[in-house]
Amino acid sequence: MFNWSTDIGVDLGTANVLVYVKGKGIVLREPSVVAVNRDTGQIIAVGEEAKKMLGRTPGNIVAIRPLKEGVIADYDTTEKMLRYFITKALGGRPLFFKPRIMVSIPAGVTDVEKRAVKQAAKQAGAREAEVIEETIAAALGAGLDISEPYGSMVVDIGGGTTDVAVLSLGGIVVSKSLRVGGDKFDDAIVKYIRKEFNLLIGEKTAEEVKIEIGTAFPEGTEIKKMEIRGRDLLTGLPKNVEVTSLNIHEAITEPLVAVVNAVKEVLERTPPELSADIVNRGIVMTGGGSLLNGLDRLIAKETGLPTFVAPDALSCVALGTGKALAMWDMLSKRNNQY
Repeated sequence: MFNWSTDIGVDLGTANVLVYVKGKGIVLREPSVVAVNRDTGQIIAVGEEAKKMLGRTPGNIVAIRPLKEGVIADYDTTEKMLRYFITKALGGRPLFFKPRIMVSIPAGVTDVEKRAVKQAAKQAGAREAEVIEETIAAALGAGLDISEPYGSMVVDIGGGTTDVAVLSLGGIVVSKSLRVGGDKFDDAIVKYIRKEFNLLIGEKTAEEVKIEIGTAFPEGTEIKKMEIRGRDLLTGLPKNVEVTSLNIHEAITEPLVAVVNAVKEVLERTPPELSADIVNRGIVMTGGGSLLNGLDRLIAKETGLPTFVAPDALSCVALGTGKALAMWDMLSKRNNQY
């Protein structure tokens, strides 16, 4: 029997969408990619199936990411993608009884962008839609008690954005949102390989390199090597080159510096009482980008504060949106004040 009161939490990420169903937990985790027929506008594939098509489609089919840097870049495609994922998460049932949907958003989005997210969720079949900042959702999902009058610091690094915030009494005290995330690391690797090796690689290869041998803190770690394939820019022919973890560290230095500077800036603006709490509690890192080898050690070295990657960092925001469903009325009241 279908439960009409189903509530859903959605981590609407630039790289991945995770769906949390109340009473069941996370039931869906798929890439935020949609394959569309350019001629007819018809959607060919969504999620994992569409991601396999990135860079491999014939001329009339294009695989796109409808979210860029944490916000909706293609409204219609986002709405269709959301509808597909919500229906799939509910077992493929038609949405006869519309669920309430809680969607995570980066802390730095504008009111217009917030309304666009809510509207997309409603168009996708929500009877009510509400939003929650990713840092609050990440803290809840990481098991932090942010309702107390103590400071907690979260660094959430997603595919399109990095959100840094100090939280206390259930809200954000100081925050900074950067349009820098895992995608920027991938872009930096593509540019570096092109410049240093005259080799053109795709974003999928760049992501694989980042995961396999990427490092934010090469000191004291073994130098890893990996062979990559791409197109030689001089001959136009396929070519293999070997890259090392030191190459990749050099490639991603710029986005790494941006993340570290954002953390330092938030710490500089944190009230002294809460700063003392963070010295004791440390910094908690969440999101897929936090899994980059050595990034926690880099932030610990640069700030002098204990830094930890949350267990199941990839799922923290989705789990947090699920926990936030119990806070619906409070969040709705707070969001509508602004």
